[in-house]
Amino acid sequence: MGVPSGKVVVAHGTSVAGRPPDRGQDQTMADPKDPKVRRSDTWAGLRAGDPVEIDDPRARRGTFAFVAHVEHLGSGGEWVEVVGGKRGDRKLWSFRPDQVYRVGAKGKGASLDEEPQLPF
Repeated sequence: MGVPSGKVVVAHGTSVAGRPPDRGQDQTMADPKDPKVRRSDTWAGLRAGDPVEIDDPRARRGTFAFVAHVEHLGSGGEWVEVVGGKRGDRKLWSFRPDQVYRVGAKGKGASLDEEPQLPF
């Protein structure tokens, strides 16, 4: 799964492919076809579709699945794309790596960004 061709992803804020972000969110845009953007469907022992928990007030009571780890080679910025949300939602979201946890680990241990890379 990924961002459909021609859609825009909002870095470090909620991304609903094809729709502008909500007020107050980071407006930095990344084009999926930009050669300065590196996307990987594996990261920190996760593969696309693996369930994750998010430490963010906007993600309360939501369920999420990992989509991709994204690095902007020009700026050095990075974010993690997940899909999900509240019950019935299948929105694409982007969060900082330190906000992404294994299911059951949020509040109990290190985020996936702080844990060592685990083999696939």
